[in-house]
Amino acid sequence: MLELVKAGGWPMIPLLLLAVAALAIIVERAWTLRRVAVLPPNLGREVRAWAGTGRLDPAHIESLRATSPLGALLAAALDVRNRPREVIRERIEDTGRHLVHRMERFLNALGTIAAAGPLLGLFGTVVGMIDMFLGILDHGVGDVNQLAGGIGKALVCTATGMIVAVPALMAHRWLRGRIAGYIVDMEHEAIQLLDVLDPVQRPVARPVPQPQPVLE
Repeated sequence: MLELVKAGGWPMIPLLLLAVAALAIIVERAWTLRRVAVLPPNLGREVRAWAGTGRLDPAHIESLRATSPLGALLAAALDVRNRPREVIRERIEDTGRHLVHRMERFLNALGTIAAAGPLLGLFGTVVGMIDMFLGILDHGVGDVNQLAGGIGKALVCTATGMIVAVPALMAHRWLRGRIAGYIVDMEHEAIQLLDVLDPVQRPVARPVPQPQPVLE
């Protein structure tokens, strides 16, 4: 393995750095975006039961906000619980956008690594081919087997770039899909809490009295 890294030359250095960065981002995001950390089980039900009693302690709301992204979303709704339904909905949407941005942290960098890996690998191959042909220009073709070996070593960078890019791309898509699923579940929990805070009461339609004819 070390021989292949040496054969790739100095362009292998940025590729290895990208590989380390991609691995660190994948591990960190996979741990941070665990379902139990984003959507604690039964949290929405507990908050709805708590909100239904009408006993809302500000300290308890702050504690809820610090538990998880779902807790932060529900706490934002509780902050404006005495306002009209549309105001509560707008607060939920604003908070949701901030939470999505927080959950998507480092994903742009991971996508950049997935896109830049093959390009850097191709660049390393081009640099290796240039060095090899400059050597041929100075010393002649020489042994054909040695020439084939030089081409093979130059292609090491291309292979390394693909090895870095493919897992990064797969992880990027997987994490994006997981966040999208979390958003749907969080929206469902927020709507249920909104119904508890502001239940829809439809008035019962009463028949309109008809005017009685006047008897002459």
